[in-house]
Amino acid sequence: MLPQATRRYALSLDLRDDPELIRQYRQVHSPEGFWPEIAQGIRSVGILDMEIYLEGTRMFMIIEAPADFPFETRMAQLATLPRQAEWEAFVSRFQQSRPGATSAEKWRPLERIFKL
Repeated sequence: MLPQATRRYALSLDLRDDPELIRQYRQVHSPEGFWPEIAQGIRSVGILDMEIYLEGTRMFMIIEAPADFPFETRMAQLATLPRQAEWEAFVSRFQQSRPGATSAEKWRPLERIFKL
């Protein structure tokens, strides 16, 4: 079987500058703290892999999806899945974002300026 053609999306989001909130945010993204329904929803819309990196208050997320992944459509679909709105409301207290923002509205796409 040939490997599936994929595309990467790079996004960023800032956390509130509060060491205790950042500690809690790390905890809710740990294997023990992450809500299984959210992981299931991410996979159900076609996302193959997702990683989040943290430096200070700046987060960087990499999403890997099929090459023909309709990003805006699937992110809108993700927002409608069970517990997704509850998750977004829960994690918004850690994030520098407007109240009620969806994941697609919080995470801002980054422009690739270099590739080796």
